[in-house]
Amino acid sequence: MSDSIAAHARRLQAEARQENERRGLVLIGDREDGYDVLETILEGLEAPISRTTLVGPADRLRCEQRTQHETSGLLGTTRDVVIVDAHEGLEPNTIGRVVGTIDGGGLFILLTPPLEEWAETRDAFDESLVVAPYTLEDVSGRLRRRLVETIRAHRGLAIVDVGSGEIVDEGLTNPAPKLERVGRSNTETTEAIADTESRANREGDGIRETAHQVGEKDPKTEASFPCLAYDACRTDDQATALGHLEALSEPGRAVVLEADRGRGKSSAIGLAAGSFAATGSRVLVTAPDRSNVDDVFARARELLEDLAAHRPADTAGELNRTAVEPGRTAVEPGRTAEVPQSVTASGGDIQYLPPLEATDQLSEFDFVFVDEAAALPVAVLEDFLDAERIAFATTVHGYEGAGRGFSVRFRDRLAASDHAVTEYTLTEPIRYAGGDPLEVWSFHALLLDARPVVPDLLEDATLDTVNYRKLDAETLRGNERLLRETFGLLVLAHYRTEPNDLARLLDAPNLETYALTYEGHVVSVALVAREGNLERADQRRLYEGARLRGNMIPDLFSSHLRDEAAGGLAGGRVVRIATHHAVRSAGFGSLLLEELAEDVEPSVDWLGTGFGATPSLVSFWHQNGYRPLHLSTTRNDASGEYSVIMCRAMSKDGQAFVDRHERWFVRRLPNVLADSLRELDPDVVRAITRSLDPAYAPPLELTDNEWELVAGAAYGPALFDVDPGPFSRLVYRYLLERAGGGPEPDESTGRGTAWGGEPLDPHTEQLLIRRVLQCHPWARVATDLDYHSSRACKRALGNALEILVDTHGTDTARSVKSRFQE
Repeated sequence: MSDSIAAHARRLQAEARQENERRGLVLIGDREDGYDVLETILEGLEAPISRTTLVGPADRLRCEQRTQHETSGLLGTTRDVVIVDAHEGLEPNTIGRVVGTIDGGGLFILLTPPLEEWAETRDAFDESLVVAPYTLEDVSGRLRRRLVETIRAHRGLAIVDVGSGEIVDEGLTNPAPKLERVGRSNTETTEAIADTESRANREGDGIRETAHQVGEKDPKTEASFPCLAYDACRTDDQATALGHLEALSEPGRAVVLEADRGRGKSSAIGLAAGSFAATGSRVLVTAPDRSNVDDVFARARELLEDLAAHRPADTAGELNRTAVEPGRTAVEPGRTAEVPQSVTASGGDIQYLPPLEATDQLSEFDFVFVDEAAALPVAVLEDFLDAERIAFATTVHGYEGAGRGFSVRFRDRLAASDHAVTEYTLTEPIRYAGGDPLEVWSFHALLLDARPVVPDLLEDATLDTVNYRKLDAETLRGNERLLRETFGLLVLAHYRTEPNDLARLLDAPNLETYALTYEGHVVSVALVAREGNLERADQRRLYEGARLRGNMIPDLFSSHLRDEAAGGLAGGRVVRIATHHAVRSAGFGSLLLEELAEDVEPSVDWLGTGFGATPSLVSFWHQNGYRPLHLSTTRNDASGEYSVIMCRAMSKDGQAFVDRHERWFVRRLPNVLADSLRELDPDVVRAITRSLDPAYAPPLELTDNEWELVAGAAYGPALFDVDPGPFSRLVYRYLLERAGGGPEPDESTGRGTAWGGEPLDPHTEQLLIRRVLQCHPWARVATDLDYHSSRACKRALGNALEILVDTHGTDTARSVKSRFQE
């Protein structure tokens, strides 16, 4: 029986190789029977064990083994066979990660229980969707049923019962014979031509082809990649991408390559890196994991060896120096060292460094390449902008939220940098042919290619013509178009959306979807997670430090902010909100939030949200009735920003909750601004303080000596540095009151308590925040805010203090002013 299944696996592999496609093989039945069959299958396949990976909880086969949580290390690698053991559980992210790593002619093998049983079985991943007070029985399994249905429906996926040996579905596509293709294709690389000096320039894409005269040009001023680099491209699409990378020959340039998996962006980077290294340049390559750059170094090595073969004998040795990792022994020329960290050529080199090490050594390299950029925190990506010449390669679709961390958050910062940016998207598959059945299945099953509705269908949408509706999971499950529009909008709008979120959308018992639609099409969508409403025992557990999955806001306020009663309140956290780009900034998001609040008001005490704080987002939520209650003291790894929690009261108990935490937040904010939030963007501080109720501003209680110091610094020779404390209290009071609507003046103290005039200009407020509240030194503030000198910065602070003293000062302060103005 095992032999017949192995024979069928060989037929699948043969057809996959013939078509340069991949095939899937689903082994259903008992787990142990599945592994017995696998042993026989692997013995008969023409696939080296070094290019075979088992993704499962235990090392059961003679090949590389990873758990599902470790599959991110496969990004940037190429495999012939990937086996996924789904018996204990299957994360959708795992499929998104591994399918794209399989080469043309390869197999994806999935071990599952019988499909009917698997669709209705709740496993370890389903347990991760359970949120108190819900149980595993409340997880619906809609995504699992979707996987089963698409496995049965899609071509190119065989289904075999390992217990009976029955081939339920052959998975063979039986393609018609094809004519042999001429020229560059997806299946073969054009052979290098020795006499490349005589070849004409390519036409059509404008890419320059020149003789590979290595070392004739200074890479800091000019570069033309050798013909052999373009010969090594496997598609015209990849050759075009390589041509765009030549833009890095000019200083102050940045190139962005985007692609679905298997389009050859890593190989293009390798060819570009090899071309630059061959001219004597130092090239830095980085990625989240060293294994992500296997293809980069492999292609760079191949190019350098080809260049060496076409060079005169006296220089070939320079070009063909062997790549060796630190601490490893050199290998013979022509053989590949295991995952090299550096390749040297003509005095140049290509070196891998982990991202955090790389950002500290940018000045040591002429060119920097960042692969799998979407998987890096935005704060780290920003640090790479210090490089003079840099390229980013990122995935358009895939497990890392469709690359949205890069696209949503980082792209604006890249555009605002001093770099001239070139962008290119690769679309033509390289590892396998277009229309590959495995890619078609994975994209359909996980909605990796989901898109919002085309803009033309929303051009007449207005606030008066849209409809508010709750989209229950069963409705989405039964309406493919609605599901694709909803999920596609979330993918394009949010940097953290990933395949696992599709499971949450369809299966998580605490997650609800609300939308505005126009003629049935999704205009704006919000995902709301029900949180809190916990039993007394769970409230105690949170307070004592336990973690309850899916209760982010109750957890934070119970354990970190020491409010044991917070867990007992019923809340709704807006996990995502997205509006179609065609109608953005037209009020649809605010309308959706207002309709949502009215809809859920009877069942919740509060509505809340948590997000990476930016000035515009803080202002948006404040305008919709949400108040800032907490700022994280560390940056979010994905967004690179400090997260803020904002809440809106929906009941009497909810109002008491919001009031007490806003009051405390107002009082503690100055302390963290001078400590763990010293690097918080001052414009975020401006937005946060503008969103706080000035009624909670602490009393401005300065002694006469302190008013003499503050007024003396504004109008006389006194120094801010003698005692920054009173200055900080005055500036903070101003920031809380300047939006208007503060408490009434207290005439008994002889000073005002509300800001009555026009606010200071933004640049001056940034100065007050940077120097007075965040305690940055004068030189740093002057540099950050573009003052000519520290002295100019001090003068500007004095001018601002004059205005604040005039508004808030006591009789003592006014007497100091009078003395220096006489």
